[in-house]
Amino acid sequence: MRGFVPPDPQTDVSTIQYAIVYAPQRKANRHRIPQSCVAITQNKEEAIEQSNPQAKRYAAQVLGPSKSSEGQYIYYVMEWLE
Repeated sequence: MRGFVPPDPQTDVSTIQYAIVYAPQRKANRHRIPQSCVAITQNKEEAIEQSNPQAKRYAAQVLGPSKSSEGQYIYYVMEWLE
């Protein structure tokens, strides 16, 4: 994916995790999500179980957290799970 710093293999600062992402206007090309809109889950099944499309909360595989050039912590959506 273009536009993000790949994870450092010697640290676990940014890791690939499963999460519930609040996305009022979910778009296929929106990959950067603010940390305040991400709730990390224990596993893929838990993320899918807790998703609620009516409330705009979707299961996703995310990479992060990462600090943006604006100073905000963000996650990158690697894959929407639904």
